[in-house]
Amino acid sequence: MKRRKKHTNRKGMGTVEIVIIIAVLVSLALIFREGLISYGKKIINYCFDESKIQSQF
Repeated sequence: MKRRKKHTNRKGMGTVEIVIIIAVLVSLALIFREGLISYGKKIINYCFDESKIQSQF
């Protein structure tokens, strides 16, 4: 009798791995929510600060 080889697809990532990665990222975002919000506000305030704009005149 011939033995059949198991065909396993080892290329790429499966759906389960992607769901786990997304779950970890969402949980980290929820844990560090306050820090991420304050960091984003600091970046936005720095980018849109009127005193940083140099006058052309």
